[in-house]
Amino acid sequence: MLALVLGLVYLVSGRTVGSQDLTGSRFVCNAIPPGAEPGCGYGPAGNRVQSSSPVEDELRNTIIQLRETILQQKETIVSQQGTIKELNSKLARCEAGSRRKEYGKNTMGDLPRDPSDTIDQLGKTMQTLKGRLENLEQQSLRLPNTNSSAGAASALTPLPPELRELLRQRLGALETQLLRKVAELEEEKSQLYNETAAHRQRTESALNSLMERITELERTNNAFKSPEDFKVSLPLRTNYLYGRIKKSLPEMYAFTVCMWLKSSASPGIGTPFSYGVPGQANEIVLIEWGNNPIELLVNDKVAQLPLSVSDGRWHHICITWTTRDGFWEAYQDGERLGTGDNLAPWHPIKPGGVIILGQEQDIVGGRFDATQAFVGELSQFNMWDRVLRPVDIIGLANCSAYMPGNVVPWIDANVEVFGGASKAALEICEDRAFDS
Repeated sequence: MLALVLGLVYLVSGRTVGSQDLTGSRFVCNAIPPGAEPGCGYGPAGNRVQSSSPVEDELRNTIIQLRETILQQKETIVSQQGTIKELNSKLARCEAGSRRKEYGKNTMGDLPRDPSDTIDQLGKTMQTLKGRLENLEQQSLRLPNTNSSAGAASALTPLPPELRELLRQRLGALETQLLRKVAELEEEKSQLYNETAAHRQRTESALNSLMERITELERTNNAFKSPEDFKVSLPLRTNYLYGRIKKSLPEMYAFTVCMWLKSSASPGIGTPFSYGVPGQANEIVLIEWGNNPIELLVNDKVAQLPLSVSDGRWHHICITWTTRDGFWEAYQDGERLGTGDNLAPWHPIKPGGVIILGQEQDIVGGRFDATQAFVGELSQFNMWDRVLRPVDIIGLANCSAYMPGNVVPWIDANVEVFGGASKAALEICEDRAFDS
């Protein structure tokens, strides 16, 4: 009986324990992240419950860094594509601008515009673009990245070889295109220069023909009573109206130059005459420039003369000079108004130069400056290789004596005019009497 009771108690206790084990067990289902192993244990938030090793942490960080690097590279490539499109747009505008060549009709000797400024500006623009491309290439080869193990420290990670090669190819293609455009522009520039040179040659030929015709008409219509009774008129302040004395000067140690002048130009009458030799364009110059007084230059040394002839009337001017102590005299209308010395003393006047009426020479026979041009009329330009006596100068000024220069006499055959300057008949003494 006791055994039976004990057996019942054992059976009841065993079932109770079994039901408690069954009712106490619980099965929980959790979502497993993509790519994770089914056997790994993850918590409700998807995080692993069990601890990971340092190697797995390092691999995980590396994967995250690679993802960030790829995103940054994508952003950089998009930015570079935008820059390349901008450069291509600028290049297209440069090309369109260089092809706009419109020339107006040729009037009064106008020449085509020199394209040097446009070509130079385009060249500078292309150099700037090339520099920007080089900087872009250098900067794009490196991208900023954050090293998680070092905290806030920064490092530079190279681009993958495929992206680097693609960028180089695009930059190379753009550089090739730029070089081709530069070559095309240089060729167009050369063509424009050739067209300009041909245009200038045609213009100069037409002007020379016109000048020859004018000179021929002046010679055929010459009706002077005597070879010395004429004047040269220079009505405009330009750098192309002038007269030229055919004869040159010998070596001289003294000189006297006399002439009749009529001018009302202001400020300054300009340069009545100049004599230039190789190596010294200002061997002898008489000039009134701006508000300065009339000046005499000998071997580029200067003396100021107390003369005043800008009242629009005829005046007789004589200048004497000697190499001895550089002594000079200035006469106006027969009266000596000033003297001086130390003007290029002991300097001989060099031979073989050119005498120009109405212009100051910067090189022998040319390179005139319009601001220094003589405006008015002149006549009786005579030159001697000695110092004339005061009585001789008075006789020339009051028309009581005729004494042509022994070095340069004033005769029609000895004077050429250019650029619109003209010669006309003049009896100076009668004209002066009427002028007064």
